[in-house]
Amino acid sequence: MRADDPDVIEIEGPPPLGEPADLVIEALSPVVTAERLQRISDVVRARTDDLVLVLDRVSDPHNSSAVLRSADAFGIQTVHVIVGEHGFKASRGVSKGTQRWLDVIRYESAEACARRLKRDGYSIYVAAMGGDRDLDDLRPIKRLAVVFGNEHRGVSEETRALADGTFSIPMRGFVESLNISVAAAITMQTLARDGRRALPAARERELEARFLMNSVKNPDQIIDKFRGND
Repeated sequence: MRADDPDVIEIEGPPPLGEPADLVIEALSPVVTAERLQRISDVVRARTDDLVLVLDRVSDPHNSSAVLRSADAFGIQTVHVIVGEHGFKASRGVSKGTQRWLDVIRYESAEACARRLKRDGYSIYVAAMGGDRDLDDLRPIKRLAVVFGNEHRGVSEETRALADGTFSIPMRGFVESLNISVAAAITMQTLARDGRRALPAARERELEARFLMNSVKNPDQIIDKFRGND
C-alpha cells in the first residue's frame, strides 16, 4: 500500500486523558449502555503491559494496520514504534480504528526505545530467521518486548545490538519467512494465549476512562456539563 493513499493516516498516540480518570468515568458512564460498559470492562481486564510489541521502521501502512489490529485482538495494550523516514502510517480500512484503543509510543532512535524498555524492566527479543531461541522459549519471560523489523531490511543492526537475543517461529514448509503482520500475530497469540499479568488498578482506570472518551460523542462537553461548567 502506498504511503500517499488517501486511506492512509499518520499514527500518533496515545492522546492525553486531560482529566482525572475517576472523573471521566463518573461523568461518561451514565451516557453509554450497560452492554458497552461491560464490553469496556471486559476488554480492559484482558489487557496486559507485560508483553509489548516493537516495530522497527515498518514502512507499509497495510502491515502496520494489521499488526495494530492483531495487538488489540490479543490484548496487547502497548506498541512501541521506532519511526522510519516515512513516519508511521496505517490504513483506516485495515486497522478499523484499533489505534484508538492502543498506546502507540513513538521514538526517533532504537537507542531511545531500548532505554525506555530496559528502564521499565523488559527483556528485548528480535524476530529473526534462525533465531537463537524458539518462540515457545520466550513464554516464561515475565516482562517481554518482541521486535519486528522493516519489510525489506528487517530489524536494524542498531536494534539487534541493543536486544537481549533473537527468536524464530518454527516453520515446516519450503517458505523461509512470513509477512511481518502474520509473524507478529502468531507471536502475540503464542505468547499471550495462557494469559499475562493483568494491569495495575490505576492503569485499568486510565484505560476505562480513555475507552469511554472514545465511545461517546462530544465527551469534553459532557464532562464540562457534569462539572457544572456549561
